[in-house]
Amino acid sequence: MIGALAVTSVAAIAAPGDIDISNQALDSSNSSTGFMSTQTFDPLRTVPPMLSNGIILPGDAAPLPCPNASIHPDVEGNPKPLGLIDAIDIALCTNPQLKSSWAAIKVQAAALGEAKAAYLPTASAELSHVDDRTTYPGAGLPVQTLRDDEKTLGLNWRLFDFGSRAANKQVATDLLGAAMASHDAAIQKVLETVIGAYFDAQTAQATWDARIKSEQVAAHTLAIIQRRQDHGAASQADTLQAATALARASLDKSRAAGDLQKALSVLVYCLGRPAGTQLTLAPDLADDNTQSRRELSEWLAQAQQQHPAILAARAQLDAARNKVKATQSDGLPTVDFSANYYQNGRPNLGLPTMHTNETVLAVTLTIPLFEGFGRTYKVRGALAQVEQKSADLADIEHQILMDVVKTHADAVSALGNLDASKLLLQTAQSATESVQRKLDRGVADVLEMLNVQAALTDAQLQRIRCLAEWQSARLRLMAVAGTLGRESLGISH
Repeated sequence: MIGALAVTSVAAIAAPGDIDISNQALDSSNSSTGFMSTQTFDPLRTVPPMLSNGIILPGDAAPLPCPNASIHPDVEGNPKPLGLIDAIDIALCTNPQLKSSWAAIKVQAAALGEAKAAYLPTASAELSHVDDRTTYPGAGLPVQTLRDDEKTLGLNWRLFDFGSRAANKQVATDLLGAAMASHDAAIQKVLETVIGAYFDAQTAQATWDARIKSEQVAAHTLAIIQRRQDHGAASQADTLQAATALARASLDKSRAAGDLQKALSVLVYCLGRPAGTQLTLAPDLADDNTQSRRELSEWLAQAQQQHPAILAARAQLDAARNKVKATQSDGLPTVDFSANYYQNGRPNLGLPTMHTNETVLAVTLTIPLFEGFGRTYKVRGALAQVEQKSADLADIEHQILMDVVKTHADAVSALGNLDASKLLLQTAQSATESVQRKLDRGVADVLEMLNVQAALTDAQLQRIRCLAEWQSARLRLMAVAGTLGRESLGISH
């Protein structure tokens, strides 16, 4: 009967060339993933602070308030008005792509730990209880029985290589940085999507409000014309025209209500909330054109310097380059130290007839001579990866800068339309008030009133559209250029 117990451990000593990542435990929100239970002990300091502090947008001082980022009813049971900042908080806390990129950071942090562990010695212990029974059938010799415990202690430590471990650690460090930048890029995508959906809903809400007012004005006009007809001051044709205008206003209101429900449904989906969730939007179409004008070249430079997708692609390119070094150095000589202690023989070799203690110390030089050209093709593949990552970086930069160019053009156009739409609305309101006074005195006909009412409705819709386009384009431009923080976007509470 032979029973064995093996224990392996890693000496907790500092690895050379540690990167500056503090030793932080994960927050309790990640315990359900199983990562916290295995990574709260982090002697090699590979867990980034963001995994313990929670999601903190670049430029913000505090993490996202995920526990409070929900749609709560007010004291009367009605949905609480949803502002843009609340919409962003909810989307960032529920988006599955962000959860995936968050897990990818944990994966790369663990990979960095493996790379740094290669600098450390490994120690193992083995204990075996041996019962050795020998019989000699037909020989008349007595049975020989040996019972004892075999004990083995081993230590292995790579003392020197030609940069393989350093290159592998740098690869893992680059990939961890790429994972964190990819998480920021996912945040940027969510921001851009939520901002667009939110202001689409705001536009639909404001359009519906305008259609309600238009219907009310049309109903008021019809009432005036009917009174004039009753007194013989207007014809039945005038009344029919006013009734037609009211029916058209009611139809437009009904269509606006449908567009509003569609926009709110899209926003609910972007927020990751259950279908059918009722939303009440806070008024966010402020008349604000104080945003400083910046040249396109400044936005392009900002995107190149801080857009997370570009930073992630650069980190992946650096990792690919270091992978070439690691692949090349893996085929170079290594020097290893080993120490072993054996008591009562070596494992699986049987017990000696007497108690023994054996100590073995060795320094081993390993020189790879021939690997069947495998190393050649591994290096060639690593070099091809560098070419691929370089092309990916160029493609990502091209796409992002093109998005910046388009969004900047939208923002410039929207900003230029603000003053024109304001003047149009003021003129239409003045014209409507003037014709309304004339109609009350009986010196204006119904056709003139219907025309100015239609012009006023169109001016109101144009004003709403311009305000929404400006707010959306302004925020999307900042997001697509890599500005991710709520405070930096100017939408904090």
